[in-house]
Amino acid sequence: MTWDELLGYCLAKAGAWPDEPWDGDVVAKVGSKVFAFLGSAAGGSVGLKCGPSRDVADEWLARYPADVAVMPYIGRSGWNSLRIGGGIPDEELLEAVDASYDTIVAKLPRKDRPT
Repeated sequence: MTWDELLGYCLAKAGAWPDEPWDGDVVAKVGSKVFAFLGSAAGGSVGLKCGPSRDVADEWLARYPADVAVMPYIGRSGWNSLRIGGGIPDEELLEAVDASYDTIVAKLPRKDRPT
């Protein structure tokens, strides 16, 4: 899977839209909330909400120690950085995007949730 393919997958989700809150760093949002930190195409990773807590998100670190890292600043809240094109199978990467999106949508006020 490439960065462009992953970005396309993220943006195909209901209500998803791209933003660039930092110069050159792309994120995918739903409503006003980020569900995927894609950075730049050269970065080769995606930041996702991988669980409701650090303990749950650490399961990714145990399964893919060479391809997963705790995200700086927000990692304590269950966010991990997953390497694109590494040892994580594409289907698991897409499932992680789905889970991150679903988690963020569930936290949006009902009026802001995509239909």
